[in-house]
Amino acid sequence: MAVVTIRQMLDAGVHFGHQTQRWNPKVKRFILTERSGIHIIDLQQSLAHIDNAYDFVKETVARGGSILFVGTKKQAQESIAAEANRVGQPYVNQRWLGGLMTNFQTVLGRLERMKELEQLDFDDTSKGFTKKELLMKRRELEKLHKSLGGIRNLTKTPSAMWVVDAKREHLAIDEAKKLGIPVIGILDTNADPDDIAFPIPGNDDAIRSVGLLTRVIADAVAEGLIKRHEKPAEAGNVSAVEPLAEWERELLEAPAADAAAAEAPAAEAPAADAAAE
Repeated sequence: MAVVTIRQMLDAGVHFGHQTQRWNPKVKRFILTERSGIHIIDLQQSLAHIDNAYDFVKETVARGGSILFVGTKKQAQESIAAEANRVGQPYVNQRWLGGLMTNFQTVLGRLERMKELEQLDFDDTSKGFTKKELLMKRRELEKLHKSLGGIRNLTKTPSAMWVVDAKREHLAIDEAKKLGIPVIGILDTNADPDDIAFPIPGNDDAIRSVGLLTRVIADAVAEGLIKRHEKPAEAGNVSAVEPLAEWERELLEAPAADAAAAEAPAAEAPAADAAAE
C-alpha cells in the first residue's frame, strides 16, 4: 500500500516548482513540464523517491537510530515541531546554530545548563538570587528553550536528518556531510540534488506540501518504532525490555485500537440480524 497518493500530493501542491529562471539544471530529470513560467515536478518520480526515503527511515529507526527534523522557514516550523513531537524525535525549527552537530559536546553542555535552569523557582528570592539575577536567568532559559528545546533529549548525533529547504539549511547539510549523516529532504527545483542522499522532488515552500511530506517521514519513524519493539529481547534489543515512554505506548497501541474498531461492526452484524428475526 502506498504511503501517500498522487491525489494527496496534487491537493497539497507538491508538484509546483520554482519559476523557470530560478532553477538548478541538475534537477532537470525530475521536471515534467513548464506551465506559466513555473516548473512542474514529475510526481511519479516523487512517489518512487518517497518509498525509498520511507524504507530508509523505517529501517534506521527500527535498528535504534534517531532522525533529526530540521526546518526553520516559517512554512515548516509548525509541522516540523508537531510531527517530531508526535514520534518523539529531536527537531530544530527556529535557527540552526553553527556547530550544532560538529561541536556536539559543547551543545551537550548548553543542554545541561538549560535543564539546570529549569530547576529554579524564578519567583523565590530566598535561595541567594536577587530579583534581577532571577530575571536574567529566566531570559537565558527562554533563549535556550528557543534554540535548543527541540533537541533537549538528544544524547548523541542523529542517525539521519530530515531537511525542509536544502538551500536555506545548507549549514545543517554541510555539518551532516562532515559527519557522514545521511540527509533526507525535499528537493525543490532550485536545490542541488547532490546535497541530499534521499531527495524527494517536491515543493518546499507551500505549507500543505511541507506538512504532507513531513508527516510521511514521521509515519516512517512511527513504523520503525513499532518494528523495533516487536523484536524479541533475546536478540539483544534493549528497547524490547525497557519501559515505554508515553508517546511510544500510544504509537504501539494505536494500530491495535484501529483493528478492534474495524472488527466491531462485523461482530455486531450477526447479533442485529438475530434480533431482527
